[in-house]
Amino acid sequence: MTVLGRNVRVGRLEIDILAVDGDAVVVIEVRTRGEGSWVGPFTSVDFRKRGRLRAAGEALWRSRFRHDLRLARMRFDLLAVSLDGPEPVVEHVRAAF
Repeated sequence: MTVLGRNVRVGRLEIDILAVDGDAVVVIEVRTRGEGSWVGPFTSVDFRKRGRLRAAGEALWRSRFRHDLRLARMRFDLLAVSLDGPEPVVEHVRAAF
C-alpha cells in the first residue's frame, strides 16, 4: 500500500489516510480508544460517519481519480487502535464497509 496523504481535506470532510493498494484507492478511517472508553474503535464508526466517509471518497474519486486508468475501484478500510493493555493493539479491517 502506498500512502498518498494523511488528514486529506475534501471540502468540509476529512480522510485520515488516503492510499493506493493495487488498482484500489483506499480511504482509511483511524479510530483510537483507550481504557475506560464506552465503545470500542469499531463500534464508534456509526452509519453517519460511514456516510460522510463515502461522500468524501466519492467526491475525491470524481475530482481526482476517475480518469486514472490504473485505478478501478475504491475501498474503505478501518484501522482500530486499542490502548487498553500494556501494549497498543492495532487491527486493520480491509473493506470494512
